[in-house]
Amino acid sequence: MKSKVIQFLEEHQSGERSTFVGDAKWRQENASWLKQSQRVACTIMEYMQNQHFSRNDVAEKLRVSPQYVSRILSGKMNFTLKTISLIEERLGLELFCI
Repeated sequence: MKSKVIQFLEEHQSGERSTFVGDAKWRQENASWLKQSQRVACTIMEYMQNQHFSRNDVAEKLRVSPQYVSRILSGKMNFTLKTISLIEERLGLELFCI
């Protein structure tokens, strides 16, 4: 007779294969720029808190959609230098100091 835990797990297991290993490998291979992307996201989130801004407010200032702001705030966006410059200019932030 199976334990209740085993029975519960079998009843609720996913039919899809886990992507954990592939995702972990991707994060490891892209760790350098992901770290920078997360720094940008944290800087913008801090800005939003200080200004009492919503994602919509930031989207308006950046002249982008709220969905695009969500992508930025995910910390997984591979920015171009042009995008970084526009964010800095339109929000009045310094994201990178070279």
